[in-house]
Order: sequence, then C-alpha cells, then structure tokens
Amino acid sequence: MSKFNSKLGFILTAVGSAVGMANVWGFPYKFQQGGLVFLIFYLIFIGLFSYVGLSSEFAIGRYAGTGTLGAYQRAFDSRKKDSFLGKFIGFIPLLGSLLIAIGYAVIVAYVFKALVNSLTGDLMVVDTGTWFDSFSAREYSVVGYHFLIIIITLITCIGGASTIEKSNKIMMPVFFILFLILAIRIITLPNALEGYRYMFRFDRSALSLSTILAAMGQAFFSLSVTGSGMIVCGAYLNKDEDIVSSSKMTGFLDTIAALLSSAVIIPAIMVFKMDQAGGPGLLFQVLPTILQNMFMGRIFAIILYLAVILAGISSLQNMFEVVAESLIKRFPKLKRNFALILIGIFVFGFGVNMEMISQWGPFMDIVSIYIIPIGASIGALSWFYVFSKDKLLKEINLASAKTYGDSWYKIGKYVYTPIAIVLCIVALVFKISF
Repeated sequence: MSKFNSKLGFILTAVGSAVGMANVWGFPYKFQQGGLVFLIFYLIFIGLFSYVGLSSEFAIGRYAGTGTLGAYQRAFDSRKKDSFLGKFIGFIPLLGSLLIAIGYAVIVAYVFKALVNSLTGDLMVVDTGTWFDSFSAREYSVVGYHFLIIIITLITCIGGASTIEKSNKIMMPVFFILFLILAIRIITLPNALEGYRYMFRFDRSALSLSTILAAMGQAFFSLSVTGSGMIVCGAYLNKDEDIVSSSKMTGFLDTIAALLSSAVIIPAIMVFKMDQAGGPGLLFQVLPTILQNMFMGRIFAIILYLAVILAGISSLQNMFEVVAESLIKRFPKLKRNFALILIGIFVFGFGVNMEMISQWGPFMDIVSIYIIPIGASIGALSWFYVFSKDKLLKEINLASAKTYGDSWYKIGKYVYTPIAIVLCIVALVFKISF
C-alpha cells in the first residue's frame, strides 16, 4: 500500500477531507447566531475531538493498514478472533461516506455552475433568487457540471495516497489563500468592523443548551470523525508520524478555514443588510447578491467559488477513497481503478436524479440525521470499548513526542464516546441535522 510522503501532505489531505460545506455555510451561520458563546464552546469541542476522536480514527487506520471495513474487523479481532460482527458493522459508517458523496457531488456541481457564471459575468446581472431556481428547481439542470466533478475527483484518486497527497498540497494552500484574499477585501468595506463586532459579541441569551449542542455538532462533523472517512487517511500514514500532533494541527487548520469563511460572510451580510441564511441559500442567493454590489465583485465571485470547489473536491476525494480502499481489501480480485470507476458511476447515477433541491434536501436529511450519527457512534464505541486498549495506546504512542496513557484513553472512553452517542440520540429524536 502506498503511503503519504510527508507529514505536511498527510495533514493537508486530512484538512482537505474535513474542510467542506460545514465550514463554508454551516459554521458562519451558527457563529452569526451564537456569537462568542458559540465560538468558545466550539473551540472546546474541536480541541477535544481532535485530541481523542480524530487521533483514534487515524490510529485504527494505521494499525489496520486499510480502510473502514478492514479497520472494524481488526478492532473486533483484537478482542475476539474472527468476530462475525466485526466483519459487517463497518458497512454502516461506510454507507454514510458513500451516500454523503452522492449529495455532496450535487452541491459541488452547483458551485461549478456558479463559477462558470461568474467567469462569463452572467451571475453579476441576474436576480439571484431566479437564477438559483433556474437550476435548483429543475431536473437534470447541472448534469454536465456534475459529470465533470466526478471525473476530476476520480483523476485525483487514481494513484491512491500519492495523487491525493499531491493534489491536496496544491488545493488546500490555494483554498486558504483565496479565502484570505476575500477576507482582506471584505474588511475594506464601509462599516465592516461593525460586522466583526457583531460576530464576536458576547450575548448572554445565547448561553443555552441549543448553542452548546450546535457547537458540539458543528465541531464533531466538521472534523469528519464519522467512523469512516478519516480511517483511510490513517491507513496511508507512515509509522514515524506523531498521530496526536497531526490530529491537533488538522483541527487547528480546519478551525482557521471556518473562521476565514466567517470573516468573509458575516461582515458582508451585516454591511449589505442581508438576512441571515445557512445552507445553499447562503452560497447561491445571499453571497451572489452581496458580490453584485461590491466593487470588482465578479473577480471576487470567481475567487469564492473556485475556493469552494477546491474544498468540495478534496472532501469528495476522501469519500471515494475510503469506499474504494475498503472494497478492494474485502474483495481482493477487484482492481483499484475499476472500483473507483464503479463508485463514480454509482455516485453520478444516483445523484443525477436528485439535482433538484427539493429532492436533494430530504435525501441529505436522511443521511445526516440517521446514517452519519449512527456511524459516528459505532466508530467511537468500537475504538474505545471494543478495540484493545493496549493496542490503541501503542499505536497512538508510536513516534509520539510524548506518552499518552490512561488519561487520554479515559477522555476518549468516558467523554468523547458519550458525546458521540448524545449527538446521535439528539439527531434521531429531534430530527436535527448537524
């Protein structure tokens, strides 16, 4: 199996897997609502989940040397040889990765259309609501863009760890640079500082259970600790890399990406007196309206949508790769490139029939409310209640600058895992999508 060539390549790939729509439209919306209260709790949870959640998924991946299915089997076999449950339970979180890829590809296709319309200048002269409805309310409206996104994702996955690492070494730095350019432009707008003051306000009324749950859920799923995706990053990690250190850096850069997005979006919304919005409405109605009213808005629209495409493709890479790696390990006769093509056909074939937002929304709700939280809980329980403690700690401490022992393990077992279960229960009972 090929491995990452450097720690930087591994971290940028992990960041690419984590950074996505949750950073671009989820975090700014929740940050705008909760202000400094939301941010404080978010930072607490992102620190916790990076420290034990992300590092445990990297560790089981490196220990198993394979993707989701093999990792769960190895975890169960560490306690009981040839466990029947261990052979099949990994299909639940793996299914989550595959299904989220279907919905994700649709939205990235929307972004691709927005980029093209920014390049032609069409986006700068349309009514954004009518423009968004022109493709989001029509069947098979972004088929060409959709197909190209699948092809680009497949090309960046063909060589496994090597091409994924090389592409993320380009895509992730460019993503951060583009958003930094946007943030610098926004801060020059009249009254932009008022937007920053509002963003970092301390609102006592926001100190509530709903804000804490929002911060918890945002941190959890922003890092993609869903019991599947990050395992394959660990599988490609060399034995001489410090897992916990890399996990902390991944969490840090993921947070920087979310804050950069907020630094662009929240002040702009305040300056132009737009209504708060989350989800697709923010990216395809609110932001285009703001860009239309900005000097050189067309240039900044191109920068924005190119940056979001880079984030989207890097996340799709991970979803494709974790499924492909799991399948070729479970079915050795299946060739890697053929497996990737099958995944691409499946994702495109299902996704092309839900390009309407009215179809896409309910589908993504099912995936994010039911399958993803259940998969995340299965992962946490498997790493801290099934997988051998000694073997997990041995993998965590391999090449580590410091030794992690009972304290680290107890945080994972008695804090992180219960939080994963609570989020799952909240999602299932209250039908909340994090």
